[in-house]
Amino acid sequence: MIFLSYVLKQNTPTYGDRNRFEIIKKNAISKGDIANDSFMSTTVHIGTHIDMPYHFYDNGQTIEDFDPKFWVFENPLIVEITPKDLIIKDELIAKLSDIKDNGFDILIIKTGICHIRDEKRFWSENYGFHPDIYDFLIDKFPKVRVFGFDSISVSSFTDRLLGREAHKRFLNPEKPLLLLEDMDLRNIDEKSTFGKIIVAPLRISDCDGLPCTIMGFPND
Repeated sequence: MIFLSYVLKQNTPTYGDRNRFEIIKKNAISKGDIANDSFMSTTVHIGTHIDMPYHFYDNGQTIEDFDPKFWVFENPLIVEITPKDLIIKDELIAKLSDIKDNGFDILIIKTGICHIRDEKRFWSENYGFHPDIYDFLIDKFPKVRVFGFDSISVSSFTDRLLGREAHKRFLNPEKPLLLLEDMDLRNIDEKSTFGKIIVAPLRISDCDGLPCTIMGFPND
């Protein structure tokens, strides 16, 4: 098994550099307390996380609307691309057009931006995905439930208006394609194959986004 998600840290990058993940130690053995006890302060849209339809729709689904089987993926498709621009569209559609649907249930895109996650441009000049990709995916790969990638958001910080439209298109409650953002794809490429991928979001009631642990089971 390998992890396809990052550990949350105080220096975890966030979209627009707006938020921070904080661990606040309320009790510490080193200060004479009986046990260590920590509180955390964070946005839920941080690190490897999944956007729920409720993120952009008041009537959108939350974690309670998905059963455990939803989060187990047994037919992943991994694609690696070299983006031409910060908004990804034609090059991804062209590559996916040549792939025969095999009942894929999760699509994971590696852009390579994961390799500069410690740099400012990871969040300030991140790759985004054009809203029209949603329409292509639900037609070409109708069984895909989650769209994952190594960029910090489906929305490029350089074009937030288009990014909002992308969020709304993918998270449409009528037929949502959930967004799995900021995946750790440093150690895999499109030649990597997995027999199973498990996405394990925090189960927080009435929440619009959820940090995730992702475990991949490579094929022998």
